[in-house]
Amino acid sequence: MSETIRRVATDVGGTFTDLVAFETRADGTMEIVTAKSDTTPPDFENGVLNVLKKGGIDPETVTFMAHGTTVVINALTERKGVKVGLITTEGFRDVLEIARGNRPDFFNLHYEKPAPFVPRHLRAELPGRITYQGQERTPLDTSGLPAILDGFRAEGVEAVAVCLLHAYADTSHEEAVLAEVRRLWPEVSVVASHQITREWREYERTNTTVLSAYVQPVAARYLGKLDAALKAQGLPKSPYIMQSNCGVDSLEATSAVPINMVESGPASGFWGAAELGKLIGEPNILALDIGGTTAKCSLIEGGEVRIMTDYWIERSRKSAGYPIMVPVVDLVEIGNGGGSIAWVDDFGKLHVGPQSAGALPGPAAYGKGGDNATTTDANLWLGRINRDYFCGGEVEAHMDAAEAALTAVGEKLGVSTDEAAQGIVRIANNNMVNALKLVSLNRGHDTRDFTLLAFGGGGAMHAVALGQELQVKKVVVPAAAAVFSAFGMMMSDLRRDTFVTQLVDLEEGAGALIEATFAEAETQARATFEAEGVDPARVDFLRYGKFRYQNQEHTTEVQLEGEVTDAALEKIAADFHEAYEREYTYRLDAPVEMVGVHLVARAEVGKLEMKPAEIGPADASGASKGRREVDYALEGKHEADIYDGTKLAPGMKFTGPAIIEDPGTTIVIHPGNRVEIDAYRNVHIHLGDAA
Repeated sequence: MSETIRRVATDVGGTFTDLVAFETRADGTMEIVTAKSDTTPPDFENGVLNVLKKGGIDPETVTFMAHGTTVVINALTERKGVKVGLITTEGFRDVLEIARGNRPDFFNLHYEKPAPFVPRHLRAELPGRITYQGQERTPLDTSGLPAILDGFRAEGVEAVAVCLLHAYADTSHEEAVLAEVRRLWPEVSVVASHQITREWREYERTNTTVLSAYVQPVAARYLGKLDAALKAQGLPKSPYIMQSNCGVDSLEATSAVPINMVESGPASGFWGAAELGKLIGEPNILALDIGGTTAKCSLIEGGEVRIMTDYWIERSRKSAGYPIMVPVVDLVEIGNGGGSIAWVDDFGKLHVGPQSAGALPGPAAYGKGGDNATTTDANLWLGRINRDYFCGGEVEAHMDAAEAALTAVGEKLGVSTDEAAQGIVRIANNNMVNALKLVSLNRGHDTRDFTLLAFGGGGAMHAVALGQELQVKKVVVPAAAAVFSAFGMMMSDLRRDTFVTQLVDLEEGAGALIEATFAEAETQARATFEAEGVDPARVDFLRYGKFRYQNQEHTTEVQLEGEVTDAALEKIAADFHEAYEREYTYRLDAPVEMVGVHLVARAEVGKLEMKPAEIGPADASGASKGRREVDYALEGKHEADIYDGTKLAPGMKFTGPAIIEDPGTTIVIHPGNRVEIDAYRNVHIHLGDAA
């Protein structure tokens, strides 16, 4: 086995645990294994072991393993974290309660802000003050800390969050409190804000620290049990953990600050989309991930995924939600997936989502007691999904239940069952088009310059209709689309994003200050990697600056090339004006100031290198499964060619109308679409007339 390199990625979702394994042999040949197994809460590690066994993977033979999980976001949304005590600067215990004035339900006079994760009696204060410039105004006084911790113990606190005013500018006070808490109460889980972020905005930074403390014991237990279970099975080295910034990090670092993996699942899929785009020569990608409950989308420009720190959970039209100031892939998420429920309001208007049938009872066609029509039921009824190959042939399609659910919707609308199903698909498509517009057209990007890459269990079902509406260059459905998030982990580098607040006007003398800020962050990143056994020579950096017009509130991020000097400031300002105008449609004749730096530190740790296969003949008849009638909702009913996705080989070409059936997903090819299979077995769909 020494001549074989075996890389494995596992992704724990709410319903299924996915696996992708790549085995590269000495002769250069590669074998890809995919598998799905049921997720096993609360002992999620059992699901990982089960899917490894199902895929025939012996942990002893694994060279590199990456792992993604929803354990953090689930703990937050389901309120399954631990009791937290907050220590903050004197006079600022109510920052969590005051929050922001961003009341989304603006005309509701009875609106109530979301309840903070730490009640007031568990929020304590310490004297001491740092200014926004990083200067000590009042010395820190920790004499009251023993009494505070005694009170926390009496209340059953399991984790302590430390967030002091302006700690982003000078961390010394927070470091002193952190050390004293560990000395006085070594058993407690404790985290300080400077360990997570060095950005300003007190409410966001405080809430982020609290939420990290809230999930830290849960995540640490989970990752510890996972590591122990895998090593007991013979895994040579601890797995790397997928982060929300599209990179992986060590298990130890993730256990210390688990909030960084809050959106690890979507991040890995979008990073996979970016890397796949580079492989196939498409650096500008609109990435779409449709699962059972939600649809997520992100825009990739020039092969780079956009990373933001303005991330919120539970934000809706009626709630402000909770901010989490950590690096997260820039995405839009809507409640539209395969299990999204179709319903008719009091005015006779059809809606799809955001409510979902979930895994239980699931769509009506599952036969598990669900009586609501879903997007899956509509696709099944229209023949887009094969009723005899439902869920890869593992589930019997209960067509009577699906018909009853769709008929009930039709009766409320005064239309036939067929028309109800068509309407559900069209409404779902419209919802997803609007989400894609939010990350593209609304930010000044022309969708005609982009390729739509669709994955997830439901992505390929709707991709062509969405691509035609947005007039994209073409649609690509990757091989193993149903487990593409796990594939993305295989393409990820060890990555850490550092954000440091640094206010400076773009004028003479600013270049040296900005360069010094980057240099300090780079030195610290190299030292951190080296302490973990990563050769500093393998670390490379990307630099971004966060800029704004003077007196504005929020910023626009611009990538910076090379050393920052006074001579480079003019170009930096010009790049900012251009980026600002593209996003907001105008520019100002006003001074520009930098608000902070964003440094990306990356090191390769077993990243997969895909090798293309030989291109074969164009004839796809060997993959044919026959023909059946398919209702395309907009284009009407057509006799479609049905292809077995597992038998499609590089070089094969054919024309729609057609359906490609894969065990994990169904690809709907509309009339006139031209299809070709590339050297990596991805499906390229060229839109428009076949001629």
